[in-house]
Amino acid sequence: MMTTTMPNFLLSLCILESLLHAFTEVNVQASEFQLEGDYLVGGLFDIHHVSTLVYHDRPEAIDCSRSPLFLSSYRRFQVMRFSVEEINNSTELLPNVSLGYEIFDHCSDIQNFPATLNLISVNGSIQPWSEPHKNLSRVSKVIAVVGPFSSTETLTVAPLFMMNLIPIVSYGAASSAFSEKSKFPSFLRTVHSNKNIIEVIVNIILHFNWRWVAFLNSDDEFGIDGLELFIKRTENTDICMAYIKLLNDNVNYTRMFKQIEAQKINIIIVFAPKRTAEALIESAIRLNVTNKVWVAGDTWSLNEKLPKEKGIRNIGTVLGVSQPVVAIPGFNDFIYSSKSWNDCENAGQKFCNEFCNSSSLSAEDIVFIDPSFSFPVYSAVHSVANALHNVLQCGVGKCNSNITVYPHMVLAELKKSNFTLLNQSIQFDENGNPKFGRYSIVFWNHSGAIEEIGFYTFFPSINYVIDNNKIQWYTDGKVPSSQCSRECPKGYAKRQNGIHKCCFACEICPNGTFVNSTDDHYKCVNCKDTEWSAEGSTSCSLRVVEYIPFTDIGAILIMCGAWSFIGLTIATSVLLAINYNTPVVRSAGGPMCFLILSCLTLSSLSVFFYFDKPTECFCILRSLPFILFYSVCLACFVVRSFQIVCIFKMAAKFPMLYSWWMKYHGQWLLITGTFVTQALLLLIGYSCGPPKPYNETLWYPEKIILSCEIGLKANSGPVILLLFLACLCFIFSYMGKNLPKNYNEAEAITFCLFLLILTWIIFATVYMLYRGKHIQTVNALAVLSSLYSFLLWYFLPKCYIIIFQSQKNTQQYFQGLIQNYTKTISQ
Repeated sequence: MMTTTMPNFLLSLCILESLLHAFTEVNVQASEFQLEGDYLVGGLFDIHHVSTLVYHDRPEAIDCSRSPLFLSSYRRFQVMRFSVEEINNSTELLPNVSLGYEIFDHCSDIQNFPATLNLISVNGSIQPWSEPHKNLSRVSKVIAVVGPFSSTETLTVAPLFMMNLIPIVSYGAASSAFSEKSKFPSFLRTVHSNKNIIEVIVNIILHFNWRWVAFLNSDDEFGIDGLELFIKRTENTDICMAYIKLLNDNVNYTRMFKQIEAQKINIIIVFAPKRTAEALIESAIRLNVTNKVWVAGDTWSLNEKLPKEKGIRNIGTVLGVSQPVVAIPGFNDFIYSSKSWNDCENAGQKFCNEFCNSSSLSAEDIVFIDPSFSFPVYSAVHSVANALHNVLQCGVGKCNSNITVYPHMVLAELKKSNFTLLNQSIQFDENGNPKFGRYSIVFWNHSGAIEEIGFYTFFPSINYVIDNNKIQWYTDGKVPSSQCSRECPKGYAKRQNGIHKCCFACEICPNGTFVNSTDDHYKCVNCKDTEWSAEGSTSCSLRVVEYIPFTDIGAILIMCGAWSFIGLTIATSVLLAINYNTPVVRSAGGPMCFLILSCLTLSSLSVFFYFDKPTECFCILRSLPFILFYSVCLACFVVRSFQIVCIFKMAAKFPMLYSWWMKYHGQWLLITGTFVTQALLLLIGYSCGPPKPYNETLWYPEKIILSCEIGLKANSGPVILLLFLACLCFIFSYMGKNLPKNYNEAEAITFCLFLLILTWIIFATVYMLYRGKHIQTVNALAVLSSLYSFLLWYFLPKCYIIIFQSQKNTQQYFQGLIQNYTKTISQ
């Protein structure tokens, strides 16, 4: 079924095409549209435009001349004619080869296929794609096509040329879709794609710090492509599209402008063809839309009509991106010399009759009309001619006439184009896009003229300039603003409100954070541990590192105090050793005194590790010697306190208990047990979490205090044991407070413990209120004070009696004290 239907369908298509071609030939006999030559170049220009669709019950050809004429398109049509004539008159380009053209008025996006079918035909017939080229010397009557202008027109007809790789060089189709070579392998263009136009528009918006914009685009391939590219380009910027609208014949301009005004949008980007833009701006004038900035695309930025419209200044300021106006030498003379402008000699030419009978069109009208896209037409024709020049292997004065030229050969040379035209190097990239040209940035001044205020170049490098001083803003010199929310002050981060990132509240960044205005306005970034910042900062500053060095005056004094303590303990030990058998030494503890003094000396080693930069070793030695050996000291005093109470009170009431204590040396068992227990607790605690260097950054944001971190869980056991011994010692010593005054060590121990507790209460209070570098000095001082309390208030009185009151250091004196106390308690 398919095999029989397809040939019939193709045959019908060819017959239909032939009939349509014959019909259109009757109406397009004007010499302006045809020129005989050795090689033909096709042309598609939207000289007229069918604005509404007319439905028929049978196929009918469109009479373009009955539709409105667009002078700018007609000018571009004349540029192609001039370009071919210039090439034919050249002695260097295509010598002895004439270039002809066949141009069609492509006045409809979707109903103008006869022109396209004519161009891809040979001798009035179209070669079916499924059959090889057996009897045809060419695949089409033309070697290339210049046009069409719009993206929609091109998207409609381009696939018909792609199958046989007939090159299309468009002078206006800017949709980014044509860069896909898999779909459009033989498409090239002499205008930049929408991607480049959008890039320029976005840079203009960023240049003036506009953030809250409306994007109005035509409801066609060109406009929708521009909208998609704009959304993608502004994804990682601060630009927000507050309003989007597709412009077509059914748009309600009154409602649209009310919505724009309600959202307080001051910047309106209009990405649409000339006809659509004219209808929009005329509606804005009629509806009294005021105080806006209009950003025009290159299709209407050089509009010759709108800048002179009455009331155009009321709508605000118009900026635009335009194709650069390149003067084409000889073109104006070509227009003035054309007989078409002077009379209607050929009355049979339908096109001429239209102009001569219905219009006052003059040469000046063509010369001074919007020159946009004239150079793209000129460069497109010259690109085809240069490609043909290379295919024919043209040299000085002649070309190789024996070469059969196929469109795909011209295409291959077009892709390799590299020639100079009016001081511009004409080249194409791998996607068929131009590697030449630039965009002008224009402004509609108050006199109705269009003034260039800057430019944007892509090749050979990006260069972007805008002269702000040339712009006459509707705000009397001040650049208008367009923002959903006012910019936050420095040091404030934005908190987004709603769906638009441009709508936000401002929150000050707290201490230790900053807002990076070049990276993320919406986040307060934490400073590094080595940095700090005040509230509302935009950057961080390095913290000042502080610690107590060995050379600090406080450290020197404390270390001198520690050395003095060591010296005094040694001297005391020597004195007690010399007087070992005296009652004072024996009542003070006898051999236990030397253990206490030794442990106090070892505990004092901790003091030296509170200074200089803390290391893991220093952090351990700050606490280990003091906790371990000071626990032994407290255990000794617990035993001494217990023995004092036991001797004078419990010996009389519990003789058996006293006998057991003395028999098994209970005091040494208790001291040894305390030492082993504390050592195990320290070993377990330090294994779980040993003290380590710590940078204190919370108390002083601008400083780093080098200290040691002592884990609470790891050190809670040893500290609890230490506190328990201190409390037990205090209880026993307090129980013996009524013993003989001259023989009562209990009072001395109680006073020492009172000083010990008071010292650490003071330190804890200071530690809660102050965490600066001098807290290490205070800590060392508390350790040294704890050591001195026992040395000065327990051992020093004993030394004083030995040295200065030797009469009290006798056996008879002590026995007398005991006898008097016994009589007192018996009464």
